[in-house]
Amino acid sequence: MPSNDCIAATLVPSDLFVIEHDVEAAAVALLDALRIPWRDDHNTKDTPRRYARMLVREACAGRFTAPPTLTEFPNVANLDQLYVVGPLAVRSVCAHHLTAITGRAWIGVLPSARILGLSKFARVVAHVMARPQIQEEATVQIADAIEEAIKPLGLAVIVRAQHLCMTWRGVRDTDAEMTTSVMRGLLLDKPAARSEFLQLVHIGGDR
Repeated sequence: MPSNDCIAATLVPSDLFVIEHDVEAAAVALLDALRIPWRDDHNTKDTPRRYARMLVREACAGRFTAPPTLTEFPNVANLDQLYVVGPLAVRSVCAHHLTAITGRAWIGVLPSARILGLSKFARVVAHVMARPQIQEEATVQIADAIEEAIKPLGLAVIVRAQHLCMTWRGVRDTDAEMTTSVMRGLLLDKPAARSEFLQLVHIGGDR
């Protein structure tokens, strides 16, 4: 099972306590291997516990918690115009180095028979990103979740983010960003619709 899958369906509530305990033990071993005297240092004394809590309950919570319920509604007014949601906060963990990924996401929808509650777009992004990810696959997962929920006539997802594995280590290029996109349906097939979406999100601008 890939590291960016959600495994919540395979867990019972008590498993989270076991996982957090195991991660804390691993953090102890890591600090010991780094020769950090965490047991005696006031700054790092509780670091293993804090680190485990952060990973299990926050940074990787999307791996261990069930996907959000996506409340959707009938398109009673027969809305047929493009709408865009964003920027939405992106917070994730690089699957290669377990360093932070932070950025923004935009989602464009040409609705069909169903529309999605506005806050649910943010919940999908948060849940998908809160697990070890590579940005290219995360963008596809966001699109898959929305497409499955409302089957729009057109769908676009753009994610733009900075990766600490680029800015903090390695080449240390502090200005580097990565932009990924997924276009489906009419937003893939119709250049005018795609252009409208890109203009609305101002990709390449300061927004």
